[in-house]
Amino acid sequence: MDQTFETLLTHKPSPHVLWVTLNRLAQSNAFNTQMAQDLVTLFEAFSLDTQDIRAIVVTGAGDKAFCAGGDLKERLGMSDAAWAKQHLVYERMVRAILGCPVPVIGAINGAAYGGGCELVAAFDFCYAADTARFAQTEVRIGIIPGAGGTQTLTRAVGERRAKEIILSGVPFSAEQALDWGLLNAVVPAEALDQTALATAEKIASNAPIAVRQAKQAISKGANMSLSDGLAFEIEAYNRTYPTEDRREGVAAFNEKREPDFKGR
Repeated sequence: MDQTFETLLTHKPSPHVLWVTLNRLAQSNAFNTQMAQDLVTLFEAFSLDTQDIRAIVVTGAGDKAFCAGGDLKERLGMSDAAWAKQHLVYERMVRAILGCPVPVIGAINGAAYGGGCELVAAFDFCYAADTARFAQTEVRIGIIPGAGGTQTLTRAVGERRAKEIILSGVPFSAEQALDWGLLNAVVPAEALDQTALATAEKIASNAPIAVRQAKQAISKGANMSLSDGLAFEIEAYNRTYPTEDRREGVAAFNEKREPDFKGR
């Protein structure tokens, strides 16, 4: 990734892994229009070309906040028309993340409120520091979650829990988020980055075409009937066996060595 962004920091901590940091530290990494546009640019590019990236980790700058949601200082005094125009960018942002063919792991290092919590629910899965906090606070300012939260959060934690979270606006802890299904693990803050990176590296070591097809089969199939999901799974499966990677994987197993997947 050679591209630079105004509100994001990107680097490759290991081969095939992209590390993305939401970088508006003074604003608790709240996303403004520019950050939303940067995220759209970053994630939509992967739908056209995954390059050599096989796993993505997203975290926030500093140790206090992952993302405080939409920047309300930027929104102060906005006309209805300007608000609606800005929100179109936010809608495109979450669709770009949800549609990313590369697995996206959240490393939630602090507060994830409002739109920040919606980002958590939009990622494929997340780890969080034990100090992280979560909330869907939109009803407290007169709106509702509009970056997918009523849908993605409900799919993660269930309808009744999602209603409690969204309708009350009450913050909840990392341990609660884990118990409810929003997180995969809670770790000490100092271990968060390494935990997320270790999983990203494991994913990146696997056959990338197979990983992308498995992700798509899970994501799409979850919203289908079982019979339709099984049919979609076979379509995804059929894209894997003609690949060089499949032949390399079988050969490596029989030769008792690590496979060298090329994504072909």
